[in-house]
Amino acid sequence: MTQWKKITYAFASLALASGIVLSAAAPSLAQGPTEQQILDALKSAPESKSRGLTLDQSRKKDDEQRFIDRIRTKTRGLSADERQRVSEIAKGKPNIDLEVYFDYDSSAITPRAETDLMTLGRALTNPEVRGNVFLVGGHTDAKGDNDYNQKLSERRAASVKRFLKQKFDISDDTLVAVGYGEEQLKNTSDPEASENRRVQIVNLERKTAGR
Repeated sequence: MTQWKKITYAFASLALASGIVLSAAAPSLAQGPTEQQILDALKSAPESKSRGLTLDQSRKKDDEQRFIDRIRTKTRGLSADERQRVSEIAKGKPNIDLEVYFDYDSSAITPRAETDLMTLGRALTNPEVRGNVFLVGGHTDAKGDNDYNQKLSERRAASVKRFLKQKFDISDDTLVAVGYGEEQLKNTSDPEASENRRVQIVNLERKTAGR
């Protein structure tokens, strides 16, 4: 192995350990992340003991839990305030950006996307994370009208959720589909780049026994 290849491999390993998937331009990840890489990125860190939490921290955690329980059973789309709240909660959770690409102006699952989503489905049904609640966040590029992009991102998130439910029999209330439109561009230097048309998966919570 050349020195350059060693450096490239080390960099890719570091990025994956942080729960972030590099662009498909990276040779070692050109085919997308493996099931194990997705699983490692989404696994929750060991939970802190309750006695280590302050009263305010405990209340905040309980409040977040109640909010997640409420939105996971909603049958209609989330409001702007609810989307913002989910986004704030998701910032501190294990996540992976899969770069599940969609064709321009489309929410259809492409053959290229299906391959990655099958890998994702196998990871989400692994006993280590099965039963957790996952955010499926849909994103678009910045082409077109903001309102249209918002609706398109919602359709994309819903398409991924529907695919995972149908292929892997994942419970409806463990997948929260949220569209963010063009609010959270991955490539801010090129708002119309294809990598902005993607789906992010976030592990929102670990179910407790009996839930």
